[in-house]
Parts: sequence; structure tokens; C-alpha cells
Amino acid sequence: SKIGIQKNMFEIIATSIKQIRISKHFFAALVVLGILVIPGTARAEDKATQDLAKASQNPISTLISVPFENNTTFNNGTEDAIVNILNIKPVVPLSIGENWNLINRLIVPVIYQDERFPGEGDVFGLGDITYQGFLSPAKSGKLIWGIGPQLQMPTGMDRLTSDQWSLGPAAVGLMMPGNWVFGLLVSNVWDIGGYNNAPDVNFFSTQYFINYNMKGGWYLTTAPIITANWEADSDNTWTVPFGGGVGRVFKIGKQPVNLKVAGYYSVERPDNASDWNLQAQLTFLFPK
Repeated sequence: SKIGIQKNMFEIIATSIKQIRISKHFFAALVVLGILVIPGTARAEDKATQDLAKASQNPISTLISVPFENNTTFNNGTEDAIVNILNIKPVVPLSIGENWNLINRLIVPVIYQDERFPGEGDVFGLGDITYQGFLSPAKSGKLIWGIGPQLQMPTGMDRLTSDQWSLGPAAVGLMMPGNWVFGLLVSNVWDIGGYNNAPDVNFFSTQYFINYNMKGGWYLTTAPIITANWEADSDNTWTVPFGGGVGRVFKIGKQPVNLKVAGYYSVERPDNASDWNLQAQLTFLFPK
């Protein structure tokens, strides 16, 4: 049996040490130890990494995480300007009794915007902060789901804000069969009060996400955000990107991280909106 083999192996090692000489039995024991222990450890570590990767791809997992998602968009406005948005997106789950979790998510955008139109000038600063709170069952079946409010706050500077407080529902559902993670996140917000006679807000957003996880923490991903501005005319309502990328979960020292790069092209977009988005995301993971 495996236990018997391991026992004999350690007896051989002990005898070799007592005799203070290196024998063929000692080398044989080392070989057997490597065969029995090292692959098992590697398999266990790879399984743990894959589980962590899938948890990090679940928007409503009980995993504390701090993503830094940088989006660089090209060909904005008539000046073909570059707009760079760094979204800081901390996720903090809380337990509510034994049966429910509240997943708290913030989206804090830091924006640099080149001059998009003549005479507009560049602008840099904080954008409007968004809060999402998903109430989700602590014990889910094959379908994992959450529902709650989404609140957008007019914290932005200059042209980087809607000047409106906006509120609406948000919902997410996903499944994680085998190596796959796929799901859908949907929200819509309406203005509930604003400043400076700001334009009305009626904004829809949906993000489908599909990930295929591989060995070593690697995964393939697509997660475009499709939006609709219902206040715009019909020719400028929708933004529909397609694309994808690759990512990996690994450790920097003892700190688990998730690094992802992706590219998206908007096949449908408003006039003077960006066509290409290059995305790079580094997420710090804090498993229990």
C-alpha cells in the first residue's frame, strides 16, 4: 500500500543517516519521495489556483478583492483623442445571518481626457462614483445570483460628471460548470436629483462574461460592457463592443493577484465615440 511504501521509505532514510553514509537505498528513497509527494503538492496547488481564479471571476463571491482596471479608448471626438479611465473597484462582502450575503462594490473612476473637440482642452480628475449592493444567498445551487441597488453619485470634476444623483436596480446571475464561468450583469439607473439643470439620466448597462480556466491559473476571457443611453436619439443610443483577452491568477510574493489584458472593438457606437478599448486589470485577492 501507499502507506507501507512511505513507511519503508522513511526507514531507509533513517538507516542511511544513522550509518552516516549515502547508499543506493537513500537515493531510491529520494526518488520515491519525489514521485509521491511533489506531483501531489503541485496538483493541489494548481487546483487551489484554479478555484481562486474562478472565485475572482464571480462578481458576487465572498472573496475580498481590489481590482485596478485601466481602460484606454482611442479615436474619441473629432480630434481622435485618447481617453484613459482607471477604475478602482473594491469588493467587500458581508454576511447577513446564516442565509444571505451582501456584496458591496464601488467603482471609482480616475479619468484623463485629451481634447476631443477643438477648443475643449484636456481634463484630468475624478469621475462619478458608483455603488452596487448585491443581496445573494449564502448557499447557492448551480445558479448563483444577486440583486440590489445601484447608486451613481455626482462626484466628478468639470466635464467628468453627469451632475446627477442616479439610482436603479442591478442584478447578476452566473454558473460555473467545470472549467467555465459564464454569467450576466444588468443594471439601469434614472436621475433622482441633480445640479445646474443637468440633463436627465436614463442609462442601461449589461455585461456578459465568459471565462475558460486552464492549468497554472491561466484563463481566456470575454466581458464586454454593452450600454444604452435612452435619452439619446435612436442613432446614438447603443454602444456594443466585442472582443476578449487572457489572464492569469498567480502570486507576487505571498500576495495572490489576478492579471488580465483584453481588447474590444465597438461595432455599434454613438457619433464621435471611441471605437477601440484596450483594457488591463490587476486585482489584489484576499481569500479567507
